[in-house]
Amino acid sequence: MRGVAGIVGGGVIGGAWAARFSLMGWDVRLYDPDPEAERKMAAVLANARHALPMLYDVALPAPGAITHVATVAEAVSGADWIQESAPERLDLKLKLLREIEAAAGAETPIGSSTSGFKPSELQEGAAHPGRILVAHPFNPVYLIPVVELVGGDGPTLARAEDILRGIGMRPLRIRKEIDAHVADRFLEAVWREALWLVKDGIATTEEIDDVIRYGFGLRWAQMGLFETYRIAGGEAGMRHFLAQFGPALKWPWTKLMDVPELTDELAGMIADQSDAQSGHLSIRELERLRDGNLVAILRALKARGAAAGALLNAHEATLRRAPAEGPPMETGRRIVPVDWTDYNGHMNESRYGQVYSDAGDVVMAHVGADAAYIASGLSYFTVETQVKFLAETKAGEAIRVTSRVLEGAGKKLRLFHEMRREADDALLSTCDQMLIHVSLETRRSCPPSAEVLARVEALAAAHGAKP
Repeated sequence: MRGVAGIVGGGVIGGAWAARFSLMGWDVRLYDPDPEAERKMAAVLANARHALPMLYDVALPAPGAITHVATVAEAVSGADWIQESAPERLDLKLKLLREIEAAAGAETPIGSSTSGFKPSELQEGAAHPGRILVAHPFNPVYLIPVVELVGGDGPTLARAEDILRGIGMRPLRIRKEIDAHVADRFLEAVWREALWLVKDGIATTEEIDDVIRYGFGLRWAQMGLFETYRIAGGEAGMRHFLAQFGPALKWPWTKLMDVPELTDELAGMIADQSDAQSGHLSIRELERLRDGNLVAILRALKARGAAAGALLNAHEATLRRAPAEGPPMETGRRIVPVDWTDYNGHMNESRYGQVYSDAGDVVMAHVGADAAYIASGLSYFTVETQVKFLAETKAGEAIRVTSRVLEGAGKKLRLFHEMRREADDALLSTCDQMLIHVSLETRRSCPPSAEVLARVEALAAAHGAKP
């Protein structure tokens, strides 16, 4: 699904919303009174363009335009989705929401990025309160998929979920409204405890971050809280965990219901420790580091089909397009992800094998040797490849792969692939790939089905000789 997104407020969160919508093919109209809004939006979009396409093994849709407009009405009139991301001041949000309602379509979902206000507070004085809902995302919106949905009537929520899934996000309905929703209540609790640990001299800001990123943060990234603790209970599971560790909840371990006063001394201590930890990097450098790490983690989960990786796989399936028969067939378009590069700063040779394996899979599916065919016990195995590396390929570059069927007779399927850089059409690499049809039951060669063989023979006849 594509459409027009009206974004009101183009700061850290609003700008990232605009970037995700744009890179998923939506046109965006952005209103922000900040005279620096266009420059800031350009910086956010540059990071998003660098990172988001690396998550996918297929090309994203052609990006939509981002247009800066002078009024709220221009941003939201005729929009299919509206996102308000103004500062956390209820009076300001109410004023903007009334302006939005006056100019927007009667059934257009109006989401607020608020991290703390309840939808009932945002709906005060609204002509159509049911279409106003909390749509609370996480920074960076263009990479982290979850968005908390609170409030809104049934049709608005259903439409919101469809739109958000269409841009690759994971909408999560919160069952009842509550201050700060769900995620920020966790973050607030952890933040309070961290402040005490710094104030009392137990740990520095860097040591606290290390506990998270080298410890439980790795588990939480792919299992969350309850599933992690279920494993901690051993074979007896969650019941045993609760019986063993439940009494500890009565011990005075934490200070969750209290918070240290943020005196000038404590604020200075935290700021100084943070400067020592990260001050050698600019904010933009930290954002690039964060985005690259998130891409690598999410792609690792994607390969396992777990947690946010399963969401990426499902969304990617909606972006795949059947190739034209050519010659040659286009069998791949993608951005080279950061985790494919090595110590030389270019794509590692093993990843070329991945590119050509994926291209071969596209040809196989096109001739009918698809998932259902493989489930029936038949497939093609690669028995030989010859790869030539003709030019460097670097992270973030857009590449295109084309393929020809050079031989398609009996059990043999021979393919020739070319990989080119999109920017200048430079030939980066080639691969000559020989596959043999096999029975997955005997693990030995066997003739393909008549239908598959006929399609292979037709492509071989159409594609001709190796270029």
